[in-house]
Amino acid sequence: MIELDLGELRTWFGFGVAGNFAGHLEQAGESADFVNVVTDTPAGTSAPKGIFPWYAPGDSGFLGHFPLSHDATVLPESDTPLNLQIEPEVGLACRVHWRGDIVASLEPFALGAFNDCSIRRPNAPKISYKKNWGAASKGVAQQFFEVGDLTPDGPTATLRLSCQLHTADGQEHEYGVDSPLLGYSYYGEVLLDWITERLDNQKGSPDTPLEDVGALMVAAGHPTHVLIGIGATKYTPLGESTYLQAGDEAVVRVYSTESDEVSELRQRVRSVH
Repeated sequence: MIELDLGELRTWFGFGVAGNFAGHLEQAGESADFVNVVTDTPAGTSAPKGIFPWYAPGDSGFLGHFPLSHDATVLPESDTPLNLQIEPEVGLACRVHWRGDIVASLEPFALGAFNDCSIRRPNAPKISYKKNWGAASKGVAQQFFEVGDLTPDGPTATLRLSCQLHTADGQEHEYGVDSPLLGYSYYGEVLLDWITERLDNQKGSPDTPLEDVGALMVAAGHPTHVLIGIGATKYTPLGESTYLQAGDEAVVRVYSTESDEVSELRQRVRSVH
């Protein structure tokens, strides 16, 4: 296992993959955001929709706020109700190999539980507007599995991703559908090659929710490490219709079916005033 230090993570760039698990965008009410996004994939396959930033070290806007926490989610201050949902994901830690201003390749070295917690903001111009509202708006496990081989028959083939919600009244609910990591639409080298291509060619436009993530990484000083949320799984019926409340606890787990060793993320949601 690898310990993730929050101080070190402040120097990493953070971004996510949208639409990498069939059915999630529809459940989250976000599929309409991507009507103008065209994906070029072989017939019969389902590609992710694109990549989006959630943390850019040194950025002068909201993306420059460090959002990661091992143990808490701070509810954003608002005079109106905010619909916050857990986004149970695999977080993939990679070293970045640059060729000038181009990301030549991504070298994975660890993965673990990640909560890409999101505010459901209808008509938000970009995905990133739903992702970073300041400190402790994202959850990441303190320990990651050390792994570089993401092939279908490699060591991650036995890993699964699950999510539970413990409500303040003491009840426990299944929030996300317990899923194998190999259930992602794109995984392993296929995913890494696709992300590398997107960092070079995804430029964003006013009529899509996507942005030029590659340019943001260059502006951030060519970071040598990235944390990638590779996509949220499907929700259970309860997860699809239930938003976080102060006092709830979200548990996202990446675990092996062949070992008792688990990587677990516990987040206690609290209100701030």
